[in-house]
Amino acid sequence: MDEFKLSNDQIAWRAAQDIEDGAYVNLGIGFPEKVAQFTVEGREPVFHSENGVLGFGPAPKPGEEDWDLINAGKKAVTLKPGAAFFHHADSFSMVRGGHLDVAILGALQVAQTGDLANWRVGNKGVPAVGGAMDLVHGARRVAVITDHVTKNGDPKLVETCTFPLTGVQCVTRVYTSLAVVDIEDGHFVLREKLPQISFDELQAVTGAELKTQGEVGDLVVPEL
Repeated sequence: MDEFKLSNDQIAWRAAQDIEDGAYVNLGIGFPEKVAQFTVEGREPVFHSENGVLGFGPAPKPGEEDWDLINAGKKAVTLKPGAAFFHHADSFSMVRGGHLDVAILGALQVAQTGDLANWRVGNKGVPAVGGAMDLVHGARRVAVITDHVTKNGDPKLVETCTFPLTGVQCVTRVYTSLAVVDIEDGHFVLREKLPQISFDELQAVTGAELKTQGEVGDLVVPEL
């Protein structure tokens, strides 16, 4: 299935299609930052970064970076008209006060109950929880973008997370390299899948049962 799977840019593009006009959106460090590159024409979401930036745009072109303008991942950003800067504490007051419509995060594992693990693999490596624990409970909606499986081929959508949790029952939709999956009533509900793969093939690389409700749509994205 590797020959068919979506690239990271294509996954980010698909996630961007569901962001409503005027929504306040936090993009997690790393892969989720790509979503800002694919704002739907005619919509103006307001992107938020934990380090105290509101209203940033796509990454600048190489050589045009202003390193005084960075996001929480220390990557250069551009600014849209009306952008604002504020104290880190005020930024987290915005998160904890329920003022974000959407948080889009990466994941190590997502459980069928909506549990999210995205900050540490067991006891290995340096802990890096960051602000994700605040985001998953402060944003009105939490979505995840991720590859469908790990580099070793293990499912990232699972019955129960085996890595330390970031949040419990917080994720409502997952955009993967193979499918779009909602989490409803403790189950994965398949909404879209790549037309090149069968349901059974997708189920074989998913670590929990995939349910369907009506017709499953084709996951079709542009070449990027």
